[in-house]
Amino acid sequence: MSTSASINPKVGFVSLGCPKALVDSERILTQLRMEGYDVVGSYEDADVVVVNTCGFIDTAKAESLDAIGEAIAANGRVIVTGCMGVEESVIRDVHPSVMAVTGPQQYEQVVNAVHEVVPPRADHNPLIDLVPPQGIKLTPRHYAYLKISEGCNHSCSFCIIPSMRGKLVSRPIGDVLGEAERLAKAGVKELLVISQDTSAYGVDIKYRTGFWNGRPVKSRMTEMCEALSELGIWVRLHYVYPYPHVDELIPLMAQGKILPYLDIPFQHASPKVLKAMKRPAFEDKTLARIKKWREICPELTIRSTFIVGFPGETEEDFQYLLDWLTEAQLDRVGCFKYSAVEGAPANLLADSVPEEVKEERWERFMAHQQVISSARLQQKIGNVIQVVIDEVDEDGPIGRSMADAPEIDGNVYIDTEQDLQPGDMITVRVTDADEYDLWAEQI
Repeated sequence: MSTSASINPKVGFVSLGCPKALVDSERILTQLRMEGYDVVGSYEDADVVVVNTCGFIDTAKAESLDAIGEAIAANGRVIVTGCMGVEESVIRDVHPSVMAVTGPQQYEQVVNAVHEVVPPRADHNPLIDLVPPQGIKLTPRHYAYLKISEGCNHSCSFCIIPSMRGKLVSRPIGDVLGEAERLAKAGVKELLVISQDTSAYGVDIKYRTGFWNGRPVKSRMTEMCEALSELGIWVRLHYVYPYPHVDELIPLMAQGKILPYLDIPFQHASPKVLKAMKRPAFEDKTLARIKKWREICPELTIRSTFIVGFPGETEEDFQYLLDWLTEAQLDRVGCFKYSAVEGAPANLLADSVPEEVKEERWERFMAHQQVISSARLQQKIGNVIQVVIDEVDEDGPIGRSMADAPEIDGNVYIDTEQDLQPGDMITVRVTDADEYDLWAEQI
């Protein structure tokens, strides 16, 4: 009997932040597994711990520093990577004992740092000791994130992503579709397409034509979605800026080719605030487009995020936002109180909003949207919908509908006599709803 598993070097991994960082973690882990490292689930069992950090806002940085500290206390041998890695001095000021610090997307540097601390086994043969072709996944087996590009060409005044991750760099369409096909063949039933700006896919390479399974495909969002629809699995789009060509996706959703779901980060509605944010300020046209989208695809779910308390935001601006929400009738909404990010141009703007006013507006925003979300969910009672099971606990199966992205949207709690497993897809009838979740019985 082989004892190789017991002598493989062992890596612990902590992945913080957004789904894009999660994909980075999966790439690093896939490479390490190819080189013979085992991935373990506790600090105590690990020979080294890698912490993939988030550095977008101050609370995320604080969480990252806490996670690094916890790993050092529990293990002592810690490598730091990710978005906060661009601020190595900040990390080392708090945790001088970290063994290496690398920035986002620096996969080779992370792997090399692991090699320095814990060398790989000399007798490992990656051609024989294979990793699954879909790689190592940190998500449950039935869904996966598909990253289509890095970086961003926008210069939003509140954001430092371009300075951390650079300008837009689109992946070749053949690579994107090839990865998606391997994931589907490995049992993935839902792909979550992500990037900083999914609508801009291919702009940097002038929508260059690539090849997938011997046929030409243009490196453009619409053509990519058409190709992904051939895999026969759920395809969900995140971080979609409302460029004009987004209109082309709605018929695909109405035809059932991709999920009728758009994650659009509107951020605000007041033209004055949007201008200060350096974001497109076509809120009147956006409302008309949303109405048209729903006429074409009544099943469409729209989720978004907003910022309240941005510098210069007046009570009039805030009320404009609430009125816009009433008109837009968005399904899923998140809201953040503006937080100054070191290096962001918005820090130089005048008329900062007091913290107590930010808090008060945030509470009003959430209460206002909760009424809208609750009413829209109530309309689903009696509907027959498809659900994917994410987990089964002592109270029964918990799943998600087409309208729910994992971890950020609602759940569907299912009444059934069947023995269901994560990844099962079933049909249910909705029996009840609250502000965020649905209850249903299996048909």
